[in-house]
Amino acid sequence: MAQGRELKRRIHELLAGDGWEDGLSGLAELGQQAVAPLFSALCSSSPLLRWRSVTAFGPVIAALAARTPEKARVVMRRFIWSLNDESGGIGWGAPEAMAEIMTQSPLVAAEYHNHVLAYIHEDHCRPDCYLEHAPLRRGAVWGVARLAQARPDLAVAAEPDLLCALGDCDAGIRGLAAWACGLLGLTSALPQLEAMTADASALEIYRDRTLAETSVGELATEAITRITGSSPALN
Repeated sequence: MAQGRELKRRIHELLAGDGWEDGLSGLAELGQQAVAPLFSALCSSSPLLRWRSVTAFGPVIAALAARTPEKARVVMRRFIWSLNDESGGIGWGAPEAMAEIMTQSPLVAAEYHNHVLAYIHEDHCRPDCYLEHAPLRRGAVWGVARLAQARPDLAVAAEPDLLCALGDCDAGIRGLAAWACGLLGLTSALPQLEAMTADASALEIYRDRTLAETSVGELATEAITRITGSSPALN
């Protein structure tokens, strides 16, 4: 037990430090031993530690999948269970970590990408998949966007749900949906994105391993530029 606590402390200190990216390969070599400390980091009070644990899950589980695929599947099923009402938990960081793993592992992406897409798809025939709790759904939209960065062919099926998310009452969901639409080059989103450019609602976004403040309008403008190749005209 003491060894487990010490490993958890060391991993959390690594992720909180300035040179954390240099330690990711070492975490991947730890394999299964790194999983429990990373799960606990997802519940940290530090946003940066939470997000860095999301990043770390990518190489750790990708390496696990390459060596012993079934062990990686066990981790993915644990994430899925954590988002189930019957689990008794909340599943903080689960959609984000699942998506990050998929960016690193083709095997995991092929087998589990539909789960992340389903979390933002309101299907009355399968109400158990859609994440009604806005903070969790926000994480799932981030996951779709992250998947769009690395594997757009797997994320493009979420187009109808991303268009719907652009009108969500939650600013974070709107902004992240705009980011995803831009990454996927969705011309169908342009009318909504153009209407969103004046939306000054603030949000934090984690991308390129950096946490930054932005606004819905800034993300909408960025998406329009990416889709059309030119900045939208100012009103």
